[in-house]
Amino acid sequence: MARKTAAVAEAAGTFDALPVGARPFAGRGAELAALTVAAGRPAEGRGRLLVLAGRPGSGRTALAVQWARTVAADHPDGLLYARLSAPDGTRVGPGRAARMLLDQLGEVPGAALLPGGTEEDPACEALREVLAARRALVLLDDVRDAGQVWPLLAEKTDSLLLATTSGPLMGIEGIDPVILGGMEHRAAVDLLGELVGGTRISCDPVGAADLAEACANRPAALRLAAGWLRSEPRLAVTEAASRLRPAPAEGAEKAGKAEQAGRAEQAGRAEQAGRAEQAGRAEQVGRAEQAGRAEQAGRAEQAGRAEQVGRAEQVGRAEQAGEAERAERRAKGGAQAADPAPETVPVVEGDPLRAAFELAYRRLPAARARLLRLCTLAPGQQVDLRTASALVGCPAPEAGASLTALAELELLERESAAADGTERFRVPGRLYGRLVELRGELDRPSEVELARARLLERLVRLVDSARLLLDPAAGPNPDPLPGPLRLRSAAQAGGWLLGEREQLLAAVADAVGQGDLDGSAGRLVAALLRALPLTGEAAPADLHALHESVLKVAERQGAPRRAAAALLNLGDLQAAAGRWEQAGERYRQAVDLARGAGDEAGCARALEGVGHGHRALGDPLRAADAYGRALVLRQALGDQPAEARLLVRVAEAHTALRRFEEALREYRSAAAVLRRIGDGRGEQEVAALMTRLQRHLGQEGASTAFGVVS
Repeated sequence: MARKTAAVAEAAGTFDALPVGARPFAGRGAELAALTVAAGRPAEGRGRLLVLAGRPGSGRTALAVQWARTVAADHPDGLLYARLSAPDGTRVGPGRAARMLLDQLGEVPGAALLPGGTEEDPACEALREVLAARRALVLLDDVRDAGQVWPLLAEKTDSLLLATTSGPLMGIEGIDPVILGGMEHRAAVDLLGELVGGTRISCDPVGAADLAEACANRPAALRLAAGWLRSEPRLAVTEAASRLRPAPAEGAEKAGKAEQAGRAEQAGRAEQAGRAEQAGRAEQVGRAEQAGRAEQAGRAEQAGRAEQVGRAEQVGRAEQAGEAERAERRAKGGAQAADPAPETVPVVEGDPLRAAFELAYRRLPAARARLLRLCTLAPGQQVDLRTASALVGCPAPEAGASLTALAELELLERESAAADGTERFRVPGRLYGRLVELRGELDRPSEVELARARLLERLVRLVDSARLLLDPAAGPNPDPLPGPLRLRSAAQAGGWLLGEREQLLAAVADAVGQGDLDGSAGRLVAALLRALPLTGEAAPADLHALHESVLKVAERQGAPRRAAAALLNLGDLQAAAGRWEQAGERYRQAVDLARGAGDEAGCARALEGVGHGHRALGDPLRAADAYGRALVLRQALGDQPAEARLLVRVAEAHTALRRFEEALREYRSAAAVLRRIGDGRGEQEVAALMTRLQRHLGQEGASTAFGVVS
């Protein structure tokens, strides 16, 4: 089914930036229909927005991707995608998301889209303007709050925003979200059959039904259980369900009803690197959910026990709105009675996903389990053989084989391939927290720090190799990477840099934020600042973020010269965006730092920037003062080209102040300096400026009197 919908999008000729999606995809017919109905409702006073809510492991992203591709023909301007939360819960701001979406739309972000200029990020406004004129579908995945959505929502547009979230989005009114619970029982069994393959599921319908119910019919738990079964070909399906299902606690009589208040305790030990790990406790709290409707908390009542394949199976009944619906399954003669109608098994809080993960994880060899834990250190939790081999310090082919094996066990998700065809994988957000816990228990801090350092140095070498491919004049690579890690052409290098840009920037932000690997972080920043402009698509916002990182590291290390240089670069970016007040503040900070460090050249450069800011803001008097102070420093340094340039700037400031005689004197001095250094073209340009000023004053022919040849 997933392949079919991907083919639909391709046949429609629609640009598709969506994730690969779950394969195979089964069930969810009611939810798909609910999304289609909701999309057809007219928007009232706002842009078109759908909300799909479901807890982690419910398959909300897979469902959203599946539905989006089925309606691709209705959105010819593209299927766009932005993930608004990192697996560790970090919130992605709407401005950052807007820049990613603009990039997917082919809109090159200009200098005006730098963050921090106004209360609202200008990239959000730019995205709304673009979407207002297009028919695109934008999937905003894992939204944490309404503040991430509203700034991106254009009014009066044919574009559609589809947001997935784990809970209600407070502040968004008039939206009836589509709620996801567990799958229909039959669909869950069908999914197991497709995932496990062969006849193991079809030949054991009782065990398959038991396993699906033990997973609470949740797609993520079903996939983990199926991956585990594939790795255990001799394990009976019934036995798998038995291991997955926790032992029920004794029921307690309360208010005339028998309520089950059990707690499932899993005890297991996985020997990893010579140490024992203990699986925690997960408490099950029943919630009754009805497909296609809002999720309502219910109370599970014990409805009896049926003997099935030599053991007792509990069948619940959900109470909802005062009316009890009972679904009983009994095994008679070795076969299970058919359900009278499709039903959704109540999703059990927390435990099935955790239990399925523990079973799959405990089967891993020690080296592969360590790789899975260290994958949580990768930027954006996205890995390939290049980054994985650096994290664990093993050959690239071995890392690639391990990643593929982990994906077969459903412990990693497959991503779209990189520009050079390298397979990419991602740590599922639903497993991230537990893997971080295991990493803290089993991996020494020194090992984790070493893995992070290896990763940063690998990224530095990759970025440098990409730069050398894009700039052949730079010469051959003095430190080539091993064969399996290399980029082979300039096209691959450019595609890799742009495709991995978000992960590379995330690696910088993480390293700078932790502050323990400033040397490696600084080398990566420097490599990116050299390489990204060579792609022709270096976004000013990305360069701004990199220079901010340089500033943080320089301030932390007490390096005023580097801090002043970073402030100068930040000021230049703000100036290019026309934000002269912010630029002037950066330049003034750079003046103070450069002066304190004895950096006269840096101080002169910063003073010139201050002068530019005053001039742009209509204050020629202060501009002349700043230019004059910069001129004194340049003259002391013997920098004659800069001296001539500043003399012209001073002359222009005098002209704005109507000090025409002073302006002509400075022009003449600039022309003399240019004549001394043999810059005839510059001398002619200054002469033209003088002539224009003289004509304005009605003094034609005075250029000869001032000794300038025009």
